[in-house]
Amino acid sequence: MRSQTITVAAAAIVAVGLLLAGCAGSTAPAPAPTEPAFGHVHGIIDLGDGTVLLGTHTGLYTLTAAGVLAGPVGGNDFDAMGLTAHGDTLYASGHPGPATPTELGEHNLGIVRSIDAGATWEPVAFTGQEDFHVLTATAEAIYGIGSSSITVRTSPDGGTTWVDGANLPAVDLAATLDGALYAATQDGVQESRDAGATFAPVPDAPLLYLLESDPAGGLVGVDTDGALWRLNGAGWERSGTASGTVQALGTTADGAIVLVDDRGVVWMRGTEATVVLPSGARS
Repeated sequence: MRSQTITVAAAAIVAVGLLLAGCAGSTAPAPAPTEPAFGHVHGIIDLGDGTVLLGTHTGLYTLTAAGVLAGPVGGNDFDAMGLTAHGDTLYASGHPGPATPTELGEHNLGIVRSIDAGATWEPVAFTGQEDFHVLTATAEAIYGIGSSSITVRTSPDGGTTWVDGANLPAVDLAATLDGALYAATQDGVQESRDAGATFAPVPDAPLLYLLESDPAGGLVGVDTDGALWRLNGAGWERSGTASGTVQALGTTADGAIVLVDDRGVVWMRGTEATVVLPSGARS
């Protein structure tokens, strides 16, 4: 992979541009939407029992492995960017929709929180100030990169106080069970062992533009060629292939990878892919 650094880095920039196009008001074509009402899927959270939560341009939707779609959850219509979770607590950012309560923030939501699977939300930090395309959360901290800078921000207390860490132009963050914080950048995957204060390149890592923590330990990611990768104790290993640009990536407690690509919403177990909600399908 390192011998292709120049070519792949250029592809990474294109891929990241496509991912952000759905939220930036750009006229550049975004990846094919999974469902017309969605616009764009930003995040995927495992709810258990074969159900995931999709954070989309028009709110949150539940989707089962059998293809049953419901939503928007709680009637919330905000652009749910940066969707992440730790335990039963959801965090998100983005922009309000027409029916979004003003207390969640005008223009930008900052960071908002839900403890009832997305039915209701409360403001946490940076309300009305900026949006966070990149968020991840653990038992120890919330990590994010806001729209106003490339600084990795860390909150050790659920969003009450924040500490500025490294300046890093990362397009995704993922915190793993062993306490590491990983960042996807156009120069490669980087790792922090000090809560985002400093980062160092991960040796031999493929060039990934989406990252997700693996509930079994380690990391899952997708590279600019569409290959899926897992990082475990034995190192990096291939774990299937996506079709086109991946909008969102998630993992489930039973070992599946769930992603949104040109095919739609896809459940992957090993190299076996099942398209649960085809691109363009209506609810």
